[in-house]
Amino acid sequence: MLPTVLTDSVDIAVRRTEDENMDEMKNRAAYTMRRRGGHGPESGGRSKEGPRISLLGGFRLEDEGAAIVLPEGSRRLLAFLALRGRLVKRPVAAGTLWPVSTEEHASSSLRTALARLPDSGRAAVEATARDLGLSGRVTVDIWESRALAHRLLAPESSTQGGDVGAGAVSDLSGELLPDWYDEWVLIEAEDWRQLRLHALEALATRLTARGHYGDAAAAALAAVRAEPLRESPRAALIRVHIAEGNISEALREFARYRELLMVELGVEPTERLHALVADLFDVTPR
Repeated sequence: MLPTVLTDSVDIAVRRTEDENMDEMKNRAAYTMRRRGGHGPESGGRSKEGPRISLLGGFRLEDEGAAIVLPEGSRRLLAFLALRGRLVKRPVAAGTLWPVSTEEHASSSLRTALARLPDSGRAAVEATARDLGLSGRVTVDIWESRALAHRLLAPESSTQGGDVGAGAVSDLSGELLPDWYDEWVLIEAEDWRQLRLHALEALATRLTARGHYGDAAAAALAAVRAEPLRESPRAALIRVHIAEGNISEALREFARYRELLMVELGVEPTERLHALVADLFDVTPR
C-alpha cells in the first residue's frame, strides 16, 4: 500500500488537474457563447465600434476608423488569432508563429508580441494563463466574407438583402494576406481562394438570372482574374454575354480562353465549354 501522505498528494494533484480542466472548459464555452452572440466567425456580423482586423489584401488593424501600427510579431499574432477564430493554447500559438525557435524562445517571443501591443491592440485580445483569443468586440473582414460566400453557395433562401450585388463582388475579390508565406497562412489562403472562386461563380449565376448583367460580368471577371486557367468562371462569363445577347463577346471570350490554354498547357477547353458556344457560330454574321 502507498503511504497515506503520498496518496493524499496524488488525490490533491488529481483534483487540481480536474479543476483546471473544468475551468478551461468553462472559459472556452464562455468564449464561444460571446462569439456567437457577437461578431465571431459563426455570425459574420459587423460592428461599427471596436477594433477591426482586415486580412484581405493585407493586414490592417483599425480602431474607430484609425489605423494602428504594430510591430511585426504583434501583427502576426493578431492575424493568427483572427484566422483561428477561437481560443488557442499559448504553446500552440508560440510553436506555430515561431516554428524554428526552441519552445522557451518561442514562448518568450509570444510574451513580447503581447507586451508590445498598444492599448487599442491589447483590447483586441483576450488572454488567460493558458489561452489566447480575440475579444468579442473585434470584427474581422475574412469572417464576414466567408459567411457571405457560404450564403451564396447555399440555397437562394439563405441569402440576405445585400448579398447579391456589386458589394459582394468587392467582398469576395481580396486575396488573404498576399505576400505572407508562413505555412499557417498559405493553407488558409488556399482554402479562401477555393471558397471565393466558387462563391463568385455562384454570384455571377444569380445576378445573370436576375438580369443584372453588369454586376454578373464583374463577378465572373473577378474569378477569372483570380485563376485565369480555371474554366468554370470563363463559362460563367460566357453565359452572361449570351444572356445579354452579346454573341460576339461570348465567342471572343471563348477564343481568348482557348488560346490561353493552348499556350500555357497545350490543351483544348472541355467538351462542355465547346458545347456552350457550339450553336453560337450559326447566329454570328458571315
